[in-house]
Amino acid sequence: MEIKGIEGACTEQGVQIYHAGTTLREDRTLVTSGGRVLGVCVKGVCLQEVAGRAVQIAESVVFTGAKYRTDIGAKAIVRQINNSGRLTYESSGVNISSGNTVVSLIKDSVANTHIPGVMGGLGSFGGLFDLSLSGYTDPILVSGTDGVGTKLKIAHDCNQHNTLGQDLVAMCVNDILVHGARPLFFLDYLAMASLDVAQCVQVVEGVAEGCVMAGCALIGGETAEMSGQYPPGQYDLAGFTVGCVSRPLLLPRPHTMYPGDRLIALPSSGLHSNGFSLVRKIVVADRLCYNDQAPFDATLSLGTALLTPTRIYPKLLRSALESGLIKGAAHITGGGLTHNIPRCLPNTLSVTLHATHWHIHTVFKWIFAHGVSSTEMASTYNCGVGMVLVVAEKDVPEVIALIGRERGHGEGQGGQQEGHGEAKVIGVLQERKDKDAPQVIIEDLEKCLSVGLCAVLPMCPSVYTPKKKVAILISGSGTNLQALIEHTRSGLSRAEIVLVISNKENVEGITRAEKAHINTKVIPHGNYPTREAFESTVTRELRSARVDLICLAGFLRVLTGSFVCEWRGRLINVHPSLLPMFKGVRAQRQALQAGVTVSGCTVHFVAEEVDSGAIIAQEAVAVLPDDTEDSLTQRIKTAEHKAYPRALEMVARGEVVLGEDGRCVRT
Repeated sequence: MEIKGIEGACTEQGVQIYHAGTTLREDRTLVTSGGRVLGVCVKGVCLQEVAGRAVQIAESVVFTGAKYRTDIGAKAIVRQINNSGRLTYESSGVNISSGNTVVSLIKDSVANTHIPGVMGGLGSFGGLFDLSLSGYTDPILVSGTDGVGTKLKIAHDCNQHNTLGQDLVAMCVNDILVHGARPLFFLDYLAMASLDVAQCVQVVEGVAEGCVMAGCALIGGETAEMSGQYPPGQYDLAGFTVGCVSRPLLLPRPHTMYPGDRLIALPSSGLHSNGFSLVRKIVVADRLCYNDQAPFDATLSLGTALLTPTRIYPKLLRSALESGLIKGAAHITGGGLTHNIPRCLPNTLSVTLHATHWHIHTVFKWIFAHGVSSTEMASTYNCGVGMVLVVAEKDVPEVIALIGRERGHGEGQGGQQEGHGEAKVIGVLQERKDKDAPQVIIEDLEKCLSVGLCAVLPMCPSVYTPKKKVAILISGSGTNLQALIEHTRSGLSRAEIVLVISNKENVEGITRAEKAHINTKVIPHGNYPTREAFESTVTRELRSARVDLICLAGFLRVLTGSFVCEWRGRLINVHPSLLPMFKGVRAQRQALQAGVTVSGCTVHFVAEEVDSGAIIAQEAVAVLPDDTEDSLTQRIKTAEHKAYPRALEMVARGEVVLGEDGRCVRT
């Protein structure tokens, strides 16, 4: 397996990495070669500190199936504490002095955000703000809270934390902006296993920068160390903002909206902070690394492109909101265009949007290229529109001019980036005659997402490679069949189950396949005089379905050598042990009788000799002291549900093939 991340780890002071099971290929790629692969050594003066750093560095060195201890030095640390005769808060993982260091490093950045009304400074129990100094008459306070979702995972993987603060501020202040409120102050919450000063400072300075962009003050926050709650090096992030609006300018005002009113769109900077669970799934499916070139932007790495911060709109809309010409606004956040725009409309009106009227970033076309429907795109992503305003037709020129004036003053950050163009009219309100009809209709979205798709598709291996047609042979309930169905129906698999064959009638596995709308065939083996005659019928069905691969999933028949040879390298099975140990039947009982402490499952190519084929993937399962054959069987079955889909995907993608010598070849 290719080893990544080792270069960065080796440059850290006091760190030495020892090579054991590694090999350097001719192309200078470092790969594993079995056994104990690497040893991480960290030197320092504090045992707790170096033990923690060792675990963090081990986590940063990545290869498929990597495992490492996370309790290095634990007994010695406890002994050290006991011998000292004192137990401290710091020894349990919370470092008060590091927290004080962070405060001292961020105080200048925080001070730069202060506006009239801020009282006190960092360190008080609560953030204080004097509303009387904000200049509002008949004020209404508006508050909002949010996080940045699984975009955090990408920041962790890239070790890039300086943009998340802007994301956090944007998600909160943009939400209250749709009520016409100007954000006044902001508080953040940062929680982690143990405080990493540099990481924490990056995040909070990003929050402060976002507050400056939004025109609000960062007046407080919380940094929580929770040892054992989070993995080393990872954290969670949330924010809270309070804004204010004069009562006459409170939005939305649905009673003032009429058919013919226009929708003005403000461009997004890209994905913003929504839909990253799906994006990360695509990254995994395409076997991409975040330091690879972005498939949709040749100028940036994938990680940097995906971490493009969310656009902040309050300063850009300041004059337009104060004019009183805006009737309603919608922040296009989670739920996309189709779910957020109705939040500011009366039930009696709907809107038709014209996708040809705004710019759609290539990142959205890249996602669309993976088979995500245009309907799903519109209900998940902003598709290039970050904020929508409802304005009377006669007021459109003035509102666009007011927004343009703020852009001219430099208030609309990132004006030169892709998608940060001018505000544009993208739709019109109309009477909603049917209450069950959708409130948002988008014309030509699929057409616009398809423009330039040919340039993006070659960069999408999970789409570009034709799917392998798979047949599953079963004899019973088909629990592994269900795991394979769920995996191949996930949308990004290179395998497609086209046929399920059972040698027994009325089994649950056939019902599972039929519910999934997969073609089924029951071929009772008892109806045939010989195994060869039975297999001849099976082969005829497989050829008719143009099957590329066969998975045995609880298929209780021994296959002939001729059948195995015909499907050599295209026939795989799963066995409930870590082969080559415990071949044949009752593998779990064999494991218990042998007294092993670890068992598991193996997915392998089928060979003529039972359970002797080349191993594709394995999943380990601990054998517990009180295990019975049934309890161990159930846990191994759960492991099979993970290993089998993984192995099928590897074979379907051509990442693993059966070599001429009968061994697995990793391509």
